[in-house]
Amino acid sequence: MIGRLNHVAIAVPDLEAATAMYRDTLGAKVSQPQPEPDHGVTVVFIELPNTKVELLEPLGENSPITAFLERSPSGGIHHVCYEVEDILAARDQLQEKGARVLGSGEPKIGAHGKPVLFLHPKDFNGTLVELEQV
Repeated sequence: MIGRLNHVAIAVPDLEAATAMYRDTLGAKVSQPQPEPDHGVTVVFIELPNTKVELLEPLGENSPITAFLERSPSGGIHHVCYEVEDILAARDQLQEKGARVLGSGEPKIGAHGKPVLFLHPKDFNGTLVELEQV
């Protein structure tokens, strides 16, 4: 069902500083910051030859990243994103097997302009999983 690893997302308290570290210290190619108000985050993508790293900073008072950073003030891995061919079929198959889809269960448009869903971390060894239709 799942395909390639699309990205690993890291929550950061200071997006500008984290971007500079990846760009200036590690020499990575980084995108411009992209606000995602529907998800309560601003994102920057670090382009790697085989995948991406997504840096997340809270956007607005109700950002889901705020609670994460309260528990881990210096930041840390927030979620992993896997590609799927058909997000609705993947959702239905996962729910049939007992996995919990977060939110309404309906896909939202993610930072890449494609449908995404998140799966409950308690069902995946403590890891928040994002699925992105490609």
